[in-house]
Amino acid sequence: MTALIEAENLTRILPAIVPVTLVRDVSFTIGEKELIAITGPSGSGKSSLLYLLGLLDRPTSGTLRIAGQDTSRLDDDELARMRLDLLGFVFQFHFLLPEFSVLGNVELPMRKAGRLSSCEMRERATGLLEDLGLAGHLDKRPDQLSGGQRQRVAVARALANDPRVVLADEPTGSLDSKSSEQVFVILKDLVHKRGKTVIAVTHDLDIAARMDRRIHLVDGMVVSDERMTQGVA
Repeated sequence: MTALIEAENLTRILPAIVPVTLVRDVSFTIGEKELIAITGPSGSGKSSLLYLLGLLDRPTSGTLRIAGQDTSRLDDDELARMRLDLLGFVFQFHFLLPEFSVLGNVELPMRKAGRLSSCEMRERATGLLEDLGLAGHLDKRPDQLSGGQRQRVAVARALANDPRVVLADEPTGSLDSKSSEQVFVILKDLVHKRGKTVIAVTHDLDIAARMDRRIHLVDGMVVSDERMTQGVA
């Protein structure tokens, strides 16, 4: 397995009068084209770990390498560029900007990257939205869409700069069962049809069991890291 993400003894301690350890001595390797669930009880450090992997937070100690790069050696601007180039994010609450259209929301990461012309950005955003079944909604505002549709827009936005890794924090947590299944199928297809690595925090154990691998946390520590025998279905 080619290592894409390597975590060694990652620890995140929240400074306070009584310091709080969010993540403790976490180590694992994640390869290309993996579909991974991060599970654990409430308060176990799932989202804190995801934010470390997504370079949205810095570890107190330990090492995180992404695509061979030691991220501890990067300054804030370099971390921002790595996030923009290599990582895509999907959250439980989509965080679409209400003042922009569906198309405009998906174009935003491309505008920030500054690599494509306006025409190229529009063409790519349109293609991503069409692939996700949203061809008829390009000019709508987010508040005109259902919850499941908004989450699909968020997935399209996450894919805008063609990242190698998509990180999802409870992507089905606010959806009904039908929309949850649709989003799961999309995440699965990102791995098996688009060649991405997907790491998803989820409380839904049925969905976790259908992923390729499950990393389970308790009190900020990895207590199991297993390949799922059921696999993706």
